[in-house]
Amino acid sequence: MGTEDERLDEPIDILLVEPNPGDSRLFEENFTDAKLLNTIYVVSDGESALDFVHQRNEFANEPRPDIVLLEPQLPGKSGVDVLSELKNEPSLNEIPVVVLTSSDAGERIVQSHGLEVDTYMRKPVEPKEFVEFVQSIEAFWLTIVQRESQ
Repeated sequence: MGTEDERLDEPIDILLVEPNPGDSRLFEENFTDAKLLNTIYVVSDGESALDFVHQRNEFANEPRPDIVLLEPQLPGKSGVDVLSELKNEPSLNEIPVVVLTSSDAGERIVQSHGLEVDTYMRKPVEPKEFVEFVQSIEAFWLTIVQRESQ
């Protein structure tokens, strides 16, 4: 593991778990427009998210993500199920998870299951808000790295 400054300069691998193709596209475009060096991977359902973090099936050769952006309302295996597995699996529970919500209801749903979340972030409604959102994710990551390296 490198020094703190080296870690801050390294691109991170972000897994976005988002069922809405329009929102996924906005995320990807805004990461590109912000000229962030981070790599964003996108899956649209809970099973694929778990396959990705476990590096199995079609995702066997993908990197383990440094951070997961998780929409709690997913088709099939729910975001709450994904979060539960991430937080209860010793090999995965150190991956920071940001639960993306479009309302307070999403936050209440996750909290009602008693699951620990690193943070909640409100999904932007307007495309111009995505730039600020991307910057807040980057700031969150820098806070995590700084906290871990102390």
